[in-house]
Amino acid sequence: MPDMAPRELRATVEGGELVGWVRGSGPRVLLLHGGPGLSFGYLEPLADELGDGYEIAAYQQRGLPPLTARAPYDVPTQVGDVAKVLDTLGWDRASVVGHSWGGHLAMHVAVGLADRLDRVLIVDPLGGVGDGGDKEFQAEVLARTPDDVRMRAEELDQRAMRGEGTEDQLLESLRLLWPAYFPTWDAAPPMPEIAGSVEAYASTWESLHAPLPALERSLPNIRVPVGFVAGASSPMPVSASTDSAARIPGAWVDIIDGAGHFPWYDVPGSTRRALDRLVASS
Repeated sequence: MPDMAPRELRATVEGGELVGWVRGSGPRVLLLHGGPGLSFGYLEPLADELGDGYEIAAYQQRGLPPLTARAPYDVPTQVGDVAKVLDTLGWDRASVVGHSWGGHLAMHVAVGLADRLDRVLIVDPLGGVGDGGDKEFQAEVLARTPDDVRMRAEELDQRAMRGEGTEDQLLESLRLLWPAYFPTWDAAPPMPEIAGSVEAYASTWESLHAPLPALERSLPNIRVPVGFVAGASSPMPVSASTDSAARIPGAWVDIIDGAGHFPWYDVPGSTRRALDRLVASS
C-alpha cells in the first residue's frame, strides 16, 4: 500500500502563510474547500474517497488560525493563493477539485491559471451564471429546515453575513442548518468539527458577486477539461452546474441520484468515479 501519511504544507502568500497537507502519490490533485470562511478539515472523507492513486493536497484558505494570512478575501487574491500553493508544492501543473464555494473558485482558477491546470472537477458548486444559484440555494436550505429551527438559524446567518456576531454563532447557524444539505433531514450524518471566521465568511460572499458577470463571460474561454458533479437532492440547484457546464467547451455533468451537497457522504465513490473519468478522457 502507498504511504498515505500526510506531509505538512506551508505556503507564503500575500499577507502571511497558508497551512495544509499533502499525501499519497500519483496524478496531482489540489482540493479547494467550500464555505467560505470555514475550516478545510471536512474534506478529509473526500480525500479518503479519492484514495490510492492520486497525490492530494489541501490547504486552509485565508482567515482562520493557525494561518497568518487574512484580508483581503476577494477572488483575485484567492486565485493568487492557489498559484502560490502550487509553487510551494513544486507542481508546474495539477488537477483541481473544488467543492461548493471552492468549486466556484475553481472556475475562476480555470480562467486565470489555465497554464497550471491539467483538468478541473467541480463538485456541487455555486455556479458561474447569473447569481450562481445563490438565492435558490438559500431559499431551499430554509425551506427544508423545520419551523422551530429556521428562525434562529436565519437570524444567526444574517448576522454573520453582515460581519457581525461571533464564530460560535456562525457555527451554531451551520449546525442548525446542516441536515438541510442532505437528501433527507433525518438521514444527515453528524456535522464534523468545523471552525469558522465571520470576517472571511461575510467578506468573501460580498466580494464574489461583483466578478460574477465577468466570470460568466469568460466561461466559454476555458480550455482545460472540466467536469461537474451535482447532487440531485442537494439544496444547491442542479442548474448551477448545468448552466455553467453548458458555457464551457466540452464540459460535462454527472448528476448523482440520492446525493445532496456532499456527494461523498450520500453516494460513496461518486466523486472518485468522476475524477477517474476526467483523468481518463484528458
